[in-house]
Amino acid sequence: TWGPFNRIIEIKMTEPQTQKNVSLETSMGPFVIELYWKEAPKTCYNFWKLAEKGYYDGVIFHRIIRDFVIQGGDPTATGRGGQSIYGKSFEDECTPKLKHVGAGIMSMANSGANTNGSQFFITLAPTPHLDGKHTVFGRIKSGMKIIQRMGLVETDQQDRPKQPVKIYSDRPSD
Repeated sequence: TWGPFNRIIEIKMTEPQTQKNVSLETSMGPFVIELYWKEAPKTCYNFWKLAEKGYYDGVIFHRIIRDFVIQGGDPTATGRGGQSIYGKSFEDECTPKLKHVGAGIMSMANSGANTNGSQFFITLAPTPHLDGKHTVFGRIKSGMKIIQRMGLVETDQQDRPKQPVKIYSDRPSD
């Protein structure tokens, strides 16, 4: 039997007809993310809707590892927080078509299979060992020089930037 807390929530996922990218304005400059709607529709919809709501406004990139990744999307700035539009977490959409082939790949950060929330990372180099473990859902369309500069910021022993790198605003864009 279904208890009072068991209910089916239907979220209509429709690909935006005119806004397929997300623009982020950061403390180091702006960049635009092209989303891969065909290959990772649920992940793209999650990221796009969070951006539409301004979810990432004021959030820092809490982890930067030189020549590896820039990680953000956690409003608690601990690396353990954040929530998807679907609830706590949602399943992976890994596909052999999309791989971590170089710098500028957008992927979901997770703590194991099917634990996607709001956290994401941007690669700074090829990271093939992440293929099949993290959903690739986009790439940097413009502003790659900003990403490269972010990857060079000074960090502490826990890979946290010594000076905060902050997302000022995040919005869907053309």
